[in-house]
Formats: sequence, structure tokens, C-alpha cells
Amino acid sequence: MKLNQEMKRLSWQAGVLTFSLLIITCTTQKSTPPPEQADTKAAFNPTPSPAFLSPEESLKTFQLPKGYRLELVASEPMVEEPVAIAWDGNGRMYVAEMLTYMQDANASGEQEPRSRISLLEDTNNDGKMDKSTVFIDNLLLPRMIQCVGDELLVNETNTINIWSYRDTNNDGKADQKKLVYENAGYRANGANMEHQRSGLDWNLDNWMYMTYETIRLRYTQGTMRADTIVSGSGGQWGLTHDNYGRLFYSRAGAEIPAQGFQLNPVYGSLDFQDQYSKEFMAVWPIIATPDVQGGRYRLRPDKTLNHFTGACGQSIYRGDRLPADLAGDYLVCEPVARAIRRAKVLNVNGKRVLENAYQQQEFIASSDMNFRPVNTATGPDGNLYVVDMHRGIIQQGNWTRPGSFLRQQIDSLGLDKNVGRGRIYRLVHEGHKPGPKPAMLREKGTQLVRHLDHPNGWWRDNAQKELVASGDQTVVPALKAIVAGQRASLAKDPSHLARIHALWTLDGLEAIEKEVLLRAMQDEHPQVRRAAIWISESFLKKGDLQLIEAVSQLKDDADPDVRVQVLLSLYGNKAEQAKALVKRLVEENATNEMIGATKTALDKNEDVRTFGSRLGRLAATDRNSILNGAVTFKSLCASCHGGDGKGIAIGGASMSAPPLVGSRRLTYPETKTTIRILLHGLAGPIDGKTYLGVMPPMEANSDEWIANVASYLRYEFGNRLPQGASPTVKAAEVRQLRETHAGRKKTWTLEELQLVSAAEKAAEGTTGR
Repeated sequence: MKLNQEMKRLSWQAGVLTFSLLIITCTTQKSTPPPEQADTKAAFNPTPSPAFLSPEESLKTFQLPKGYRLELVASEPMVEEPVAIAWDGNGRMYVAEMLTYMQDANASGEQEPRSRISLLEDTNNDGKMDKSTVFIDNLLLPRMIQCVGDELLVNETNTINIWSYRDTNNDGKADQKKLVYENAGYRANGANMEHQRSGLDWNLDNWMYMTYETIRLRYTQGTMRADTIVSGSGGQWGLTHDNYGRLFYSRAGAEIPAQGFQLNPVYGSLDFQDQYSKEFMAVWPIIATPDVQGGRYRLRPDKTLNHFTGACGQSIYRGDRLPADLAGDYLVCEPVARAIRRAKVLNVNGKRVLENAYQQQEFIASSDMNFRPVNTATGPDGNLYVVDMHRGIIQQGNWTRPGSFLRQQIDSLGLDKNVGRGRIYRLVHEGHKPGPKPAMLREKGTQLVRHLDHPNGWWRDNAQKELVASGDQTVVPALKAIVAGQRASLAKDPSHLARIHALWTLDGLEAIEKEVLLRAMQDEHPQVRRAAIWISESFLKKGDLQLIEAVSQLKDDADPDVRVQVLLSLYGNKAEQAKALVKRLVEENATNEMIGATKTALDKNEDVRTFGSRLGRLAATDRNSILNGAVTFKSLCASCHGGDGKGIAIGGASMSAPPLVGSRRLTYPETKTTIRILLHGLAGPIDGKTYLGVMPPMEANSDEWIANVASYLRYEFGNRLPQGASPTVKAAEVRQLRETHAGRKKTWTLEELQLVSAAEKAAEGTTGR
């Protein structure tokens, strides 16, 4: 689903960097033999019908690897327009439904609060939902949901506020509502609901992460507190984590299927051009897919999508009821291709690399034109769940305007007719039975502790979450025992995953002790050692010399992940011993690409942290305008232009959008040009280079919003201002140009902008502003 596709540009061309996994030596995760290809490869359909198929008919259209099959969990009218799912501790499923999303090609009524969250239950444990209630009604396009105890945390479109909902009389409907996080100063980008957050993923480190926003949130005593992510979190629709707390983002707008998985965003931003190859970027539909935003440049001769364009809804499979070779694999939806990619995640000397699990084939693909996978998740039963929005149009209204290539396809195929439907599937495999339903909301702390060693990551995560949210201190002795390798209440000696979860649960309960960390730093498993270093940061920042010494002893650890964490956790520490250690670690690992790049990312993050010093001399109103624009840029524009304004290129592909650094459109004399581009967008060649698609118009945003973004762009990427000139763009300037071009219905081309600018300067008799 292109719920977050934005500012798409450049026709991807052959990159200069490729890699061969045949010559890479992996340190902690070896490449495995390729999984089974599809049992029978579906015949390609060059002229698929957009006609509606029943759930039973649609199930027959899937191409799957041998032994796998999809089962229907829920469909319309039980669910309509589903976009996200979450299970509570008892295995009940909440479904966020965007009932007003693209009900026609003009996005009519999209901003009306008529969406909902439904509560589904499988009362006979046959895998199919048979009971449903509307848990919350009259919402504005709900974006994020997260279960904590008997609460459902919810975020709606056009706000960053998070509300807690409860059902106090057990009728399946929320009757108690409480604000748990508020950002009163937040200004939503109401022009496009794609350009907003998703996620609220409760990670291993007990922080909840989301896309777009420069914060993460922590649940504490029934409320949420925020922590700043200096360099921004990035991403668009979808966010997930693996067994060790590594986050995986994607950016549909920049045509990037996976990003941000090298470092936790708190430490900075790091991606490698060769973290996957150019070949990885190609997608393989089993039907013609003419309805692409990128137009003919994104289509092969057979009219199939040739490249990721709507990547979203990713997850790491962490269950226990599908073949073991799927565990730890990265799954990402491509709704424009009507497919789901499966990728192997390889550890190459501390750097993560992705490769398609199949040769020119996708893990799941359908010939049903209305199959629109938008989310995936490992369920309590150990299987993989797929959320299918099941509709004709998947792109948001900014890309379906009259006259566009996509609109022509929508109108000719009648794609706007299929709305108000939706399916949820679960992927199962022959010979594997689904696991039992959980009952965590009724269990005591000692029972929850046992689940920290469950083979299904869903159980481990949720047991940790429930323990941390409850604040139950009675489990602390058992958790300490598990870290020490003792069984405590477990049925067997604790696995390394149990020891990691026990450490993070202690941290979440604010019961972590130095002695526990010191012991864990000597653990036999490198990921336990890494977790202990990570958790020790609160002690390290206080200058605890004993812990600094213990961490220092791990600078030569055999595992590169441990050495990277030593660098991350000691970087910026004021103790002389820590500074010297960081210097030696980097010098002694000069040939390790991951460690060198991590140091560079940390340096850049620190530069961003001190960004405010440049603004200190400005008037408060100017400073606030630039800061507000910076927030918008980091959460929106950076997805295509890069956080540093230098563009983004990953996987051997060329940049998806032009760099902003050095752009003539951002110089002081071209302020009006900057405003015009923001208001009405830009298409066509730029500085002699042809880009794919267009930058969408932002005119639906307020004059102040446009002015703030323009102010930041000019301040950060433009040239020096003439003495005495105002550093910011004013809302009145935007309003004037908005009125001047009120009748404009199409995007600008660079040639048009140059003609308009030249005419204005000639009329003014000046080359100034």
C-alpha cells in the first residue's frame, strides 16, 4: 500500500556498486540453501481482470512455495479496508480500518472521521474469526495501534496524540478513553495522509518506535514519555524488529524496500549502498500491473512492475509453526505488484545484507488485481498473518489526479469501483499445527516469566511487555536467576533469547543492577553480551568506572556486533578511559566497514545534536519557523532527499530524488521559486537529468506550513543571506503566490519556473528577491 509514498522522482538506473554473496564471509549467520520455489509457478496473465473475486475465488489465485498455503481469517463485511492488526495478551485481534481511504479517485470525504477499530475473536480456535465488535468508531483514519494490558493505544491521522481505550464492562466496545501522550504544538501535514507516521512498535529495549517522527515513546505508569531521536527515524508505512531489537524501516516514496536496519536510529542514520543489490530491487509480479505511479518507466515490456515502488508492512518472521528456514527472514509487502518479498538477512562482519530468497520470484504473489497486501505480522499461534486491504486503488489522491498516467489507468480499468472490502489471511504449512491461544491477561508474573523462553517471538515480546507495564517487582529474583543461566521458573535451562528478554525486563522494571550486567557481559552468547552493553549505558553516562572497564574488555570481542555496540555505548562518554578506548577500537578495526561507518554516523548525529547553536542568534519567531520546518523535512522530505539533503541511493540504484545541497532553487534570489515548487510540485528534467514521476504539490497545507519548510530548506541548504535580509520566509509571501497562481492545476516544470522568475526580475528591475 502506498499509504506513505511521497515525492517520487528518479528513473532508477544501473548502480555502480554491486556485491556477490558468493565471495562474502559471513560471521554469525551463514547463507542457507535457497528455499523451495513455488510448487507450481502460475502462468503469467498479461490482461488480468480488475473484477471483484470472492475470498474463496481469490485464494485460488496465489502462487506459494511448496507446502505453504493461505487460510482466510476474516473478510468483508467483518473487516473493511484493514491496514494494521494487533493482538492483546489473550490473543484477541484488533484491526485498524481506514473506511474513508480513497473511496474514489478524487479522495472524496477522506478526512471525515468515519473509520474504526474492530475487535475480532476466534472462539473455537479453528483459525477463523467468528466474533466481531466495533471496538472504537468514528475515527479519522487510525494509523497506529498497540495493546498494553487491557488498554489499546491508538493514534489517528493528522495528530501525534495517543489515546488509551478500555472496555470496562467486557462487551467488546471501548467505554473509557484517556489521553496518554499529547504534543499540542504538532502541526499535521493534513494535505496527504501518506506523509504521516506508522508503527508504535514496542521494541526489545522497551521503547515504542514509529516512522516519520523524531521521537520514540516509553510506557510508564499508564502514560507515555518521549525521547528525542536527533537524526530522525525515517521510514513510511511499516516498522518491525528482530529477536535482538534491530529495527527495519521501508520508504515507499523513495522506492526503498528496507532501510535503517544497520543502527538503532537513536545513534544516527546509517545505510550502505550495497546492503542489497540492484537485482534485489526488481520485483516479480505474476500478472500485468499497469497501475503504477511511475508510469512507463516503472513497467517492463510485459507491463509488470519492474522495481519496488510501494514497499510497506514489513515484518521479521519470528514464529515457531512454519519451516525453520523462514525464521529471521525479512518480509515486505509490495501492493502494487500484488506480492510479498521474502529476504534472507545476512550478517557480514557486523553489517546486515539482504538477498531475495528466490530467483526472480516472490514468496507470495497473486493474480487477483485487488490483492493489496499492506501489513504482515507473526501471530500468537506462530503463523504469519497478512493484511490485505483488497481494493482497486492503493495510491493516495495526490498521485491519482486527473491527467496523470495513474489516473488514466484507474479510469480505463475501473479500479475505483472496488472499495469497502478487506481480507486477513494466515500463512500455514503442511505438517505444522498452530500453537495454542495465549491467556496472558489472566496470568500472574511468575507465569509470564516462563514465556520469556517461548520459541515464538510474539510470546516473548508480549510477556516482557506485560511484565514491564505491570511494574511487578516480585519477578525480579527470577529474572536475575535467568540471566545467570538458572532455570528459575522455566522448564529448562534458559536459552540466550530468554536471558536477553530477562535483561530487558529488568531494565524496563528499573531493577537492573550493575552486578547483573557484569555477569551478562561474560555470557557465552554474543547477543547477550551486546544487550548487556546496551543496557549499561545509563551507568556509563554517570561515569561508572567499573562498568567502563568491563565494557572496555569487550573491545576485542570475537563478534563484530559486540564491538559495534561497545563503540555505540561509549561514544561521547566524557571519561578519558572511554575516549581512549573509542579511538583505539576504531583504529584497530580500520578494515571493518561496519565499525568505520558507525563512527561516521555517530559523528554526524552529534553534529545534528548541536544544530541549535546556529539558531541561537536568531529571533525566537525566526528560530521557531526554521525548527518547525526542520521537523517536517526530517519526517517527510528526507524520505526521498535524504536527511543531509544529498539524496538517497541504495541497492545499486540511482537517487530517487535530486539532491538539495547546492540547488539553485534554494538560493536567496529564488525564494519565490522555492515557494512555487512547494505549492504546486515539480516535474520533468532537473539540471539536465530526467527524474521519474513528480514531486507532489503541497498546496493543501497552510501558508505557515509552506513558509516553515521553505525557511528550513533555504537556511540549511541555500546560500548566505545578504546582510540585513530576513532568514525566514513569511506566510504572507506564500499567501501572495498562492493567490497569484490560484487557477493552476498542474505541476511546474523547471523551464516554466525559469521563465516566470526571469519575467519577474525584469519587471522589478533587479536580480534580488
